[in-house]
Amino acid sequence: MKRILVTGGAGFVGSHLCERLLDAGHEVLCVDNYYTGSRRNVAHLLPNPNFELLRHDVTFPLFAEVDEIYNLACPASPIHYQFDPVQTTKTSVHGAINMLGLAKRRRAKIFQASTSEVYGDPTIHPQVEEYWGNVNPIGIRSCYDEGKRCAETLFFDYHRQHKLQIKVARIFNTYGPRMHPNDGRVVSNFIMQALRGEPITLYGEGLQTRSFCYVDDLVEGFIRLMNTGDEVTGPINLGNPGEFTIRALAEMVVAQTGSKSTITYQPLPADDPKQRQPDISKARALLDDWQPTIALEQGLTRTIAYFDGLLKSGAA
Repeated sequence: MKRILVTGGAGFVGSHLCERLLDAGHEVLCVDNYYTGSRRNVAHLLPNPNFELLRHDVTFPLFAEVDEIYNLACPASPIHYQFDPVQTTKTSVHGAINMLGLAKRRRAKIFQASTSEVYGDPTIHPQVEEYWGNVNPIGIRSCYDEGKRCAETLFFDYHRQHKLQIKVARIFNTYGPRMHPNDGRVVSNFIMQALRGEPITLYGEGLQTRSFCYVDDLVEGFIRLMNTGDEVTGPINLGNPGEFTIRALAEMVVAQTGSKSTITYQPLPADDPKQRQPDISKARALLDDWQPTIALEQGLTRTIAYFDGLLKSGAA
């Protein structure tokens, strides 16, 4: 049994990770400030004696006796991270410094949830870990993109300077139950609009592409990466290499929900990437042949059922 800290643990991905770690027999300290996370996401875990929930903002230091740290704390959707961009940068940078400081004091292994957004609007396709990216450092998305890039820098400097055991994962678009219904991300947007019978909003012509990874597959990748030897630091891409246009996703959601929603078109937001697809060769080679197992159609069925339940219960 290990005592494991998960920052952002009451969020969409964090709550699934807490669940998996508890199922494996570990003690879990879940830390969240509830900016985008929710107690509802982890309410079913509260009776477990190995689960502890703490309201805390990672931009302030935290002292805890832990063996491993998963640092997931940061708003991940444009509508949330652009609402308070200064705080978003602080969460990525100050949060990383505080968690790395805790790891240094405890000699704990530490995992950073980075993002495919470090690649910006990529000039190579698919994206490999060696690619340095094409990021606008002063655009409306840079609070998130550059904040995560800086966090990666801090992780590798702590590794080189203080010999910390680090693991860095670059996450590509993830979806599944417990997504925030109003997070502005494409999967949740489309499903909520379709279930409500509202027009589905596409930006540009809907020909930009994304690769969608179901949350269970992602969490499996997290755990496998954390359990690798000290020589494996990352960064490692974690995502589904299946590539879909946004228009195809919209059509799939309409078909699965049986909605009568029509499609409307709006101008593309600034700095919106045209293509996003991970090269997961490293993950396959280093994480016991890890690769996603849940197809988009199957994952959408589960996610639609979750959002339908929220709407029927009045929780969304």
